[in-house]
Amino acid sequence: MAARWGLAARGVIYLLVGVLALRIAFGDNGEQADRGGALHALAKQPFGSALVWAVGVGLAGMALWRLSEAVFGAAGPDGRKTSKRLASAGRFVFYTVVAYSVLSFAAGEKGSGSSDKQSQDVTSRVMDLPAGRWLVGIGGIVIACAGVWIAFRAIQRKYHKHLKLSEMSPRIRKAVDVLGVGGGVARGAVFAVAGGFAVAAAVRYDPDKAKGIDDTLRTFSRTAAGPWLLVAVAVGLALFGLFSFAMARWRRV
Repeated sequence: MAARWGLAARGVIYLLVGVLALRIAFGDNGEQADRGGALHALAKQPFGSALVWAVGVGLAGMALWRLSEAVFGAAGPDGRKTSKRLASAGRFVFYTVVAYSVLSFAAGEKGSGSSDKQSQDVTSRVMDLPAGRWLVGIGGIVIACAGVWIAFRAIQRKYHKHLKLSEMSPRIRKAVDVLGVGGGVARGAVFAVAGGFAVAAAVRYDPDKAKGIDDTLRTFSRTAAGPWLLVAVAVGLALFGLFSFAMARWRRV
């Protein structure tokens, strides 16, 4: 239950970020296209406070699920491998931080601002450490490589091994593949570009070159393709949100 609730909560965040990015592509700069913007948009809806709490609890459930995988092993024949357990432990830490930020927002805390400001602040603090410039550069490379890896695995449809394919009709499988491939490629592209900005910040020794999700997405609209590349990425992120809903329904946990 915690896993499925968590996957659905992740879907809500990505779907809203995709919608906000689409609005930016068409000239509406009202909300930040990141988790904070998504939470603000959700809070404005009827019963918005309850919805934000539900998302926060769901993400806490996601963290709990990943912790259980790290301790007891994940579903599947290779779920008890050390590498799988370590990956789940890393995801547990990540979703714990995300869940804390969402629950803090639900409790009324304003938070630390947009993802862009947070990225610049963190980059600046790390650069002040011994060998901080190298740490930022290595971190950026890791994030960029993770983005490429996410996109590549989506194209290969590696998520099939996690799905209860026997319970899905051929039509549903095709629909889920559209969501999984399109969403995974868009999500990977955002990670890869954000990692590239972190590397640029390290090379130029300028924390302001680091960008959060919102500014990374806005960068897509400044390319030769104009706002249409941002439209494509925004639609992809919304597709990943819908894919997360499908995973909440059919994933083996």
